[in-house]
Amino acid sequence: MAGSTEVYRASATAPVNIAVIKYWGKRDAVLNLPTNSSLSVTLSQSSLRAYTTASCSPTYPAEAGDTLTLNSKPQDIQASKRTLACLSDLRALRRNLENANPSLPKLSACPLRIVSENNFPTAAGLASSAAGFAALVRAIANLYELPQSASDLSRIARQGSGSACRSMMGGYVAWRTGVLEDGSDSLAEEVAPASHWPEMRALILVVSDVKKDVPSTTGMQATVATSALFPTRAETVVPARMTAIETAIINRDFPAFAEITMRDSNNFHATNLDTWPPTFYLNDVSRAAIRLVHDINRAAGETICAYTFDAGPNAVIYYLEKESERVIGTFRSILKAETQGWDGVFGDAVKHIKSGIALENLDSRAVGGLREGINTVILTGVGEGPLKVDKHLVSEAGEILDRAI
Repeated sequence: MAGSTEVYRASATAPVNIAVIKYWGKRDAVLNLPTNSSLSVTLSQSSLRAYTTASCSPTYPAEAGDTLTLNSKPQDIQASKRTLACLSDLRALRRNLENANPSLPKLSACPLRIVSENNFPTAAGLASSAAGFAALVRAIANLYELPQSASDLSRIARQGSGSACRSMMGGYVAWRTGVLEDGSDSLAEEVAPASHWPEMRALILVVSDVKKDVPSTTGMQATVATSALFPTRAETVVPARMTAIETAIINRDFPAFAEITMRDSNNFHATNLDTWPPTFYLNDVSRAAIRLVHDINRAAGETICAYTFDAGPNAVIYYLEKESERVIGTFRSILKAETQGWDGVFGDAVKHIKSGIALENLDSRAVGGLREGINTVILTGVGEGPLKVDKHLVSEAGEILDRAI
């Protein structure tokens, strides 16, 4: 590759995932090894996605080292041990290929220029880091032409952000906690592809798009250290729920899926309340959403929707497409007319729905709280894992671009 001026590029998009059995707590902070397994639904990239171009070239200045630009802002990549760990592992895999085949260009020796953008609020409880690290790992794996499977790469993505390992796949994904000290068995596995249960939908009520007060890593360390409830959750509650929800998914049993999802969200946030001093990720608007989901199910006479909350106040409401009128219609009649987000592929499918369950059957205080507290929604559904894309955020000359070409 001596004298070469070629700029090598590869791009990928990656999805957000929303856990229904929550990951919280680490048995190894450096390797991001969890204290319990977790399970998530991968969401459609037509609604939420991270977009990353990885590039390298012998012409990139060696003294600058690897660089990362996120949403047009340069990042201090050297300050992120998690990012450096991912890059180190990916570079080592490429070096192995080059050692086995000397004719391959020595991409592992070139500085990386990584450019990423996402289309959702960063650090607002919408799993932005999961999509971001999944896109980064997938793009560099494509750049390096690595043969590793998505499950293999999930071990690397896990080091960037624990939940990122689940964003390496589509559909319904389990992150197995593993037992080995080196973390080699702590990886993501597909429980079922999106095509197995494609009717799953999600309405995200964006309660807050500002950075949360207590970062997830800080919060989970405090919970593990101080919550008396947490050991029971990790050792007893979650293992039983993992088995039950995987069965519900395989059987496409929504009432079972919904109850397990809501109970696990409640249990997860109970351990935060039990943390000392307590950590609070839910607020009054979050609690209004919880009340309304239970009211909707009661009025419907059956379980047609379920809530879950990650480490943030935003409500994710799961429901099946066939229940769009009763679920979406109800929330649409509650929220203000100027609420943003009722567009896109999933929004177009329900734009004719204006009303659902009569509001007099719902708690009036919760209705008022949600109406005043929600200005934006995201309507989406179960989707695919990372995708290779041919448009790049870096030009053929290695210049960072404002938009993909």
